Amino acid sequence: MANPIDFYFDFSSPYGYLAAEKIEALAAQHGRSVNWRPMLLGAVFKMNGMQPLVGIPMKGSYAMHDVARSARLLGVKIKMPGKFPINTVTPCRVFYWLNARDAALAKAFAQAAYRAYFAEDRDISSSEVTANIAAKLGVDKASVMQALDDPAVKERTKTEVDAAIERGVFGSPYIVIDGEPFWGVDRLEQVERWLTKPW
Repeated sequence: MANPIDFYFDFSSPYGYLAAEKIEALAAQHGRSVNWRPMLLGAVFKMNGMQPLVGIPMKGSYAMHDVARSARLLGVKIKMPGKFPINTVTPCRVFYWLNARDAALAKAFAQAAYRAYFAEDRDISSSEVTANIAAKLGVDKASVMQALDDPAVKERTKTEVDAAIERGVFGSPYIVIDGEPFWGVDRLEQVERWLTKPW
C-alpha cells in the first residue's frame, strides 16, 4: 500500500475543519490512509511573531466570508463558534492519549471534536466538553480527565507539536504526500491531482 498522507491541523482552524471533512474520502479514492496529526498554531504564531488571521484588520473579515463560501463549495455544514479562536491544547492532548491506544478511535475523536466546535458551537477548549465528546465514543470520561493532567500525555503532545514545526508545518490544514507539502483547504484540488500523478 502507498504511504499514508500526513494531515496536520489545529482544532481551532475552520479551514482545517473543512479539509478534515474531505481528506479521508479523497485519500481512499487513491488507496491511501491518513495520519491525523493535530498541532498547535499558537506555538507557530509565538515563534514567528504572528497572530490569528481573524485578528488582522481587513484580512480577518475577508477570511470569515471566505470560510463560509468555501464551506458551501465543499458541501460542509459550518457554524462559526461564538468563542473563536480558542486554545486547543485540550483536544490535542486527548487525541494523542487516544492515539497511543487506538489510532482509529483517536481519528473518530478528532472528527467528533471538530464537528462539535464548528457545527454545534461547543467550546472544545473546555476539559468537560472535550471529555464528554470522548465519552460519547465509549471512552471512560474519568480516564480522559485524568489523562489531561498526565505529564506523559503533556510531553507527547509537546513532542508532536515540536516535530510538526521542525517539519515546517506553519498552517492548518497542512497536508504532506510522500514529502510534498500542500497548505490550505484550497489546495485539495492540487492534492487530488498529485495523488493521481505528481508533476
